[in-house]
Amino acid sequence: MIDSKYQYLKTITKQLYNMRTKDIGKEVDGTTPPSVFIGSYNYPKVFAGPLLAPSFDDSAIMDRPEEWIASNASQQDIIGYRLNLVRGKQTIGIKDLENNYIEKLQEISMASKSIASEAEFNKKPVGMTFSAENAPHGPSAELKKFDIDNVRWDHQLEKTYYDTDLRAADAVEILHDKNVPFSQIQKAFSVGTMGEKKNRKLVPTRWSITAVDSTIADRLLGNVRHYDILDIFRVYEFESLNNYYAILEMPTQWQYEWMEAFLDVKGKGSMIFTDCEHNKGKKEYSRVGGCYYTAKMAILEQLEADKLQAGCIVFREANEDYIPLGVFNVRENIRHAMKEKPREFETMRQSLDYIEGKLKLSVDDFRRASQLLDEVLKERQTTLDAYFS
Repeated sequence: MIDSKYQYLKTITKQLYNMRTKDIGKEVDGTTPPSVFIGSYNYPKVFAGPLLAPSFDDSAIMDRPEEWIASNASQQDIIGYRLNLVRGKQTIGIKDLENNYIEKLQEISMASKSIASEAEFNKKPVGMTFSAENAPHGPSAELKKFDIDNVRWDHQLEKTYYDTDLRAADAVEILHDKNVPFSQIQKAFSVGTMGEKKNRKLVPTRWSITAVDSTIADRLLGNVRHYDILDIFRVYEFESLNNYYAILEMPTQWQYEWMEAFLDVKGKGSMIFTDCEHNKGKKEYSRVGGCYYTAKMAILEQLEADKLQAGCIVFREANEDYIPLGVFNVRENIRHAMKEKPREFETMRQSLDYIEGKLKLSVDDFRRASQLLDEVLKERQTTLDAYFS
């Protein structure tokens, strides 16, 4: 029986491994977008290495998720970018930063553009990887040799790298405020280029994505809690990459629920997964994984920009053609949704009626799987009953 999002998506991705990737030999000359990947297997000794494109064309678009939706890249376009990236890897202890190989990865993570690279592998790279958290990539193998051309660093990332007294959370906040793309902040964070010197270490890519999302969200929420509360209901929406998102903002103090429905993806039946937090926030790691944190961060970016506080409930539907591409899919879709002009409603019922008109499932389907939505509706019904009694 499938009883978790992780199990559900695992059954989906098993069917994807018959896709074809570029045939790669034991040597690759080309570029890195720039891109690095740190695995979590066998932590605290992990596989760390670059992602390489076997071509000297500019490969930047292959690892620049902030541009994919804006440029109307299709799901197949993105899969094509990613499966043409070859992952090189070596086993490294997470604190072993003082070696030439890791220094190259750090240079890559702070690069301002694609870097000419060459690699020799112990064996021919094979396979591919799909994940709910990370963007997919193509074949992989352990590296025998790896070299890169001279690198021009991003100025903001360079400043945080050399400030060895600056806490990592403060570095993330500074870089976000300077509009450094999220993907660049996350990559630099993952290879230990920020934070106090004694605390720097490699962080698996999957963990670093959530760490950066959470760090930014926590700082934004600290501000949002002090703003005036929204005085109306708002619905933001956006649709792309086989997903529909509706974000309901309510005139309450901060509270948040993430709800996602997968609609018979790859014939595996429809499932809804949810998680939420009340005004005091959330202590334990979310049962729905990184999507929870990245959506929260994107919503709080907009509330901070508007200088408003609100409660938020997110409805997501992924249709039968959906393929897991990583949490960037959620982050960038919701960022685009929050840039659209919202629809405004006087009541919660009007808001939910509008959302239900866009969903394939019913609001009641989501309510049965939810906690916060159910609580809010019960509370409002109790208030109405008391008013008319």
